[in-house]
Amino acid sequence: MRYRLEYMLFRLIAGLAGLLPLETASAVSGAAWRLLAPLLKRHRRAMTHLALAFPQSSEAELEIIARDMWETLGRVFAESFHLDELAASDRITIENEVELRAMLADTNGFVACAAHQGNWEIAVVGLARMGYRTAGIYQRIKNPYVDEMARRVRAPLYPGGLYPKQPATALTVLRYVKSGGVLSIMADLRETRGVKVPFFGRPAPSTPFPALIAVTQNKPLFAAQVIRDPGVRFRISMRPVEVPRTGDRDADIAAATANLQAMFEASIRRHPEQWMWGHKRWG
Repeated sequence: MRYRLEYMLFRLIAGLAGLLPLETASAVSGAAWRLLAPLLKRHRRAMTHLALAFPQSSEAELEIIARDMWETLGRVFAESFHLDELAASDRITIENEVELRAMLADTNGFVACAAHQGNWEIAVVGLARMGYRTAGIYQRIKNPYVDEMARRVRAPLYPGGLYPKQPATALTVLRYVKSGGVLSIMADLRETRGVKVPFFGRPAPSTPFPALIAVTQNKPLFAAQVIRDPGVRFRISMRPVEVPRTGDRDADIAAATANLQAMFEASIRRHPEQWMWGHKRWG
């Protein structure tokens, strides 16, 4: 019953967000999150993480970043119900498209990773515009009704398939990349059994899966970033991640994972208000 009630509320909010023009829905949701989220305990967690990441900043400066972050997350929530409109619009620019096309010209399958930054839901749009049939992996939402609705909204962006995070998925997507496909993964969240690598100066359990595919299948690994600009506009860029190939599989995977997280960190440092500080990244 609780799941059904949550789903009904979610459908109501989704319907309202979908009826509003994109910019209006984004602005209203962003303002609501900015106002209400600081009242929740996750705000305290976000402030703690920000203080550890930016010890030179005052509490007032960190508070500004945190409130801007909540507005960003609120905007992402509302924009999620306009994904088809966003994907087809001129609101998304691929910053290094010429360079990227040259880098990818001779590739036969690769892995692209992004962080929860800007609006991560559209990170895959750049690849789609360059003609790639990208597959993706998503974390299931606890409520099965909400999960199914969210999956239906996201699925059109992943013509190669959108798969839940589970053991069987690993083999499916590994074969897909091996055969020349492209895999898109959100790789900045805590992975309890992952590889501990530095992230803002502290060991952070991180998923080794992207690096594992790159190392074992001899495929390129890329880090993507999505930066939000005013007017519900976004800039996407993608850069290669250094993947050591010394023959020591475990060491190479750990080093490539550390290199990927270092690229995420550099981007987040430039735009700290656009990343999720409230989740348990370090444990």
